[in-house]
Amino acid sequence: MGRKKSPGLFKRGEYWHIDKAIFGCRIRESTGTGSLEEAEKYLAVRVEEIRQASVFGVRPKRTFMEAAIKFLDENQHKRSISDDAGRLRVLVQYIGKMSLDSIHMGTLQPFIDGRRKEQLKTRTINHGLKIVRRITNLAATEWLDEFGLTWLLNAPKIKLLPEDDLRKPYPLSWDEQRRLFAELPSHLEQMALFAVNTGCRESEVCSLQWDWEIKIPEIPQLLVFIIPPELVKNGEERLVVCNQTAKSVIEAQRGKHEQFVFTFKGKPVTRMNNTGWKGARKEAGLEFVRVHDLKHTFGRRLRAAGVSFEDRQDLLGHRSGRITTHYSSAELQNLYEAGNTVCEKQQSGVVLTLLRNPNNRKEKDTSHGRKVVSL
Repeated sequence: MGRKKSPGLFKRGEYWHIDKAIFGCRIRESTGTGSLEEAEKYLAVRVEEIRQASVFGVRPKRTFMEAAIKFLDENQHKRSISDDAGRLRVLVQYIGKMSLDSIHMGTLQPFIDGRRKEQLKTRTINHGLKIVRRITNLAATEWLDEFGLTWLLNAPKIKLLPEDDLRKPYPLSWDEQRRLFAELPSHLEQMALFAVNTGCRESEVCSLQWDWEIKIPEIPQLLVFIIPPELVKNGEERLVVCNQTAKSVIEAQRGKHEQFVFTFKGKPVTRMNNTGWKGARKEAGLEFVRVHDLKHTFGRRLRAAGVSFEDRQDLLGHRSGRITTHYSSAELQNLYEAGNTVCEKQQSGVVLTLLRNPNNRKEKDTSHGRKVVSL
């Protein structure tokens, strides 16, 4: 006859689970083991943790892995959640099993050294440090356990590294643009031509959809898109005013795909910085040029053409303090002409217009059918 198990333990499937009231606190959780002996040890540790917290106010130890999972669970709505998850997957390899109160710049040094060995830029390393700082601050100020105690007594001071290796923007000359674009595959050349004439980011170009196009009958020569805020870096709707060159690119894509503007072999292009881009810049002798430099090129050309700071902000999709979807026809015309200063031709238009994309205003289901990002 087997020995008697401890009260509060029961087996469900392969693992032993706890269902027990301790010092007025109910625990319902898996022990993560199929061994009764190991399960009883786990239960004893949990009982002691609760006793220490209830009687003496001693916080239970929480690992960075636990905190990372909680952070992701609470931030599924963030536009950058996939980026955060990617950074956390790397971090947990270094500090995942470490208790939160053991995390400081000293214990983070192996992470920093490891990333430097991978020849990553300091800014990339700092992105990781920022998310550690954010999580430890939440653990010390907002996250409460079942005893009303914060997960962490005090947040450590996480200092960011000096970004001495930060790469400066490189706006292309017209000759460099011609050399680079001549080497690009046709579909990438069209995407790059659109980007350098609108200032759109790589993700905005790749995700551009026909539903986001806004028709303006009063100004028939004008072609604009409104990109939804969840796909824009600053979290605001992005007005894209196409100059004549960008418009010609868009017109050439019509009919190729029902949903996405830019495709390759019938499928949307997920990124521009691919082997086609890297091979083209090598052939053109411009191996240092990034896709994001197309945006910088557009901005610098607008400035060189004398376009006002406010109009440059609007055309580049930066925060300008203006309500994105409210423009008079004169303002729209002004933006259109400003964009055309980098492709030589100009046109005109009139009438007060309120831009509103009904496809972007539909209520979105935020809880069903959504892919959850996790570690």
